[in-house]
Amino acid sequence: MRAVVQRVGSARVLVDDEVVGELALSDGDQGLLVLVGATHADTVEQSHALADKIWRLRILDGPDGTASSAADLGAPLLVVSQFTLYANTEKGRRPSWSAAAPGAVAAPLVDAVVEHLRVAGASVATGRFGAHMQVESVNDGPVTILLEV
Repeated sequence: MRAVVQRVGSARVLVDDEVVGELALSDGDQGLLVLVGATHADTVEQSHALADKIWRLRILDGPDGTASSAADLGAPLLVVSQFTLYANTEKGRRPSWSAAAPGAVAAPLVDAVVEHLRVAGASVATGRFGAHMQVESVNDGPVTILLEV
């Protein structure tokens, strides 16, 4: 599984001009926008490992300038499914999506990431799997990390 994790000052997802997921942040607070992709061989165990990495990743500004995690601060997350993380661009100019898991495989894995984060105590908003989404965010830093498990 792959995830792109961005430290953000704000983020939301719209489907058909309706907000379906949003981070509730006060001015100056930080949260995480997490784009998650799955491939054919990924497992629920990998979903849990990815969720643990995301939750404990020390990329937020903590007290006294320390590097802190969402777990340390109780920072909210917005998780959005993103099959395009498995684009293959080695040949030509048109990406191949063959490495991305089909929806029937990927949706439960993305759901497992979200559920594992929630069980850990995270406040998690989501996009809508399979929908055409508009993702708006204000990257803070900017800080963008690619995770793989």
